[in-house]
Amino acid sequence: MARPSSSREIQVQKPAQSLAHFQSKVAQGQEEDGGLLKPILIGVVSLVALGVIYGAWNAWRSSVTEKHEAALSALQMEVEGDGMVPLPAAEVEKRMRERLGRLEALVNAAPSSRKAATAGLLDTWRLTLDGKGQASAKPSDAWGQLRLAQRAIALGRIQDARAQLDPLRAQATPGEAWAEAFWTSQLDADRLAGDRAQALKDLAEYKARFKGRGDASAMENLVQSI
Repeated sequence: MARPSSSREIQVQKPAQSLAHFQSKVAQGQEEDGGLLKPILIGVVSLVALGVIYGAWNAWRSSVTEKHEAALSALQMEVEGDGMVPLPAAEVEKRMRERLGRLEALVNAAPSSRKAATAGLLDTWRLTLDGKGQASAKPSDAWGQLRLAQRAIALGRIQDARAQLDPLRAQATPGEAWAEAFWTSQLDADRLAGDRAQALKDLAEYKARFKGRGDASAMENLVQSI
C-alpha cells in the first residue's frame, strides 16, 4: 500500500513543478517581448515626429519663398508698370531710386534659393542709377549677361534682354549656380512682353530640367500675373 501512495506523490509533484516552470517561462517571454516592443515603439514615434517636423519645415520654407517672390514681383511692377504701356526710361529710373531701399531690404531677407537672383537685380538697379551705361557689351560670364538682361528688363527693352538671355538657355541646367536666376529672368522678360504662351513654355522647360530639384511655385505665380 505504501508504494502506490509514494507514486502518487511523485506524480502530483512533477506536474506542479512543470506548471511553475511554464509560468516562469511565460513571464520571462512577456518581459522579453516588452523589452523588444518598447524600442520599436520609440523608433516609430521618432520617425513620425521627424516626418511632422520635416513637413512643417518644408511648408515654412515654401511660405517664405512665396512671400519673398510676391514682394519682389510687386516691387518690380511698381517700377516697370504693368508692361502694357512702356514707361520712359527717366520715369523708370526715378521709381528705382525711390524704391532702392526696399530692394536692399529684400536682398538681406531673401531665402538662400533666391538670394543670388535678388542680389543680381539690386546690382542691375545700381548700375542703371549710377553706371551711366558703362556695363560691358560683352560680359565675361553668365552672371554678367544676366545682369545686362535684368537691366534691359528694368528699362523695358525686351529685345536687349532676350539678346542676353537666349545664348544662356542651353546651359541653364541644375548644375549651374546661375540657372535659377536665368529662368526667373526669362519669365520676367515674358511678362514684360505680355507673352503668356511663351511663359508657359519656359515654365514647362524649367520643370522638366529641374524635376524634383527646384521650387516652381514662385514662377507659377509669375506666369499667372501675365
